[in-house]
Amino acid sequence: MKLKVRYDESVQTIDLDAEATEQLWVSLSLEGEDLTQKERERMIQDAFEEQFNRPDYNSWHKFDRHRGYSKAQPGKDDGEDDVDTSEPLMSEVADDRIFRRDEIERERCESYEDICEKVRIILKKKPDWADMFIAVRMDELPIREYAAEIGADENNITQKLKRAEKRIRENWK
Repeated sequence: MKLKVRYDESVQTIDLDAEATEQLWVSLSLEGEDLTQKERERMIQDAFEEQFNRPDYNSWHKFDRHRGYSKAQPGKDDGEDDVDTSEPLMSEVADDRIFRRDEIERERCESYEDICEKVRIILKKKPDWADMFIAVRMDELPIREYAAEIGADENNITQKLKRAEKRIRENWK
């Protein structure tokens, strides 16, 4: 049997003897009786594709698709000399943030969470101040709406915010 194994972008073919094919049949937990050798080989290859080849390729594709390794290269066998240039590569653009949008958003969220945690640590004696500061100053919720949410006076919220800001300014390191 010839088993196709995918490595990054290439496919390698491995020749298996009858004993190795039988061991692979058992290790992949395949079932079926009265099957021809060709059907068994097809089932083994399909199961191998599902369990091993596709996840490896998908993992590679997820991490390397925007690193400048373009699949848009002229084919040697196609007879085509043109490359699809409708979408530029990461190295060809002046601002590569469009390619790194997910990464930038993830970093922004992580830094937001870190700042919230630091605010909560500084204001640990007054957790309601920390919640108020995060809601009003960081999430930009209007004071009037926040006061209505918690059932407090707007002036009271404003004074607590001033005290919280002062304490954060004094203890921020």
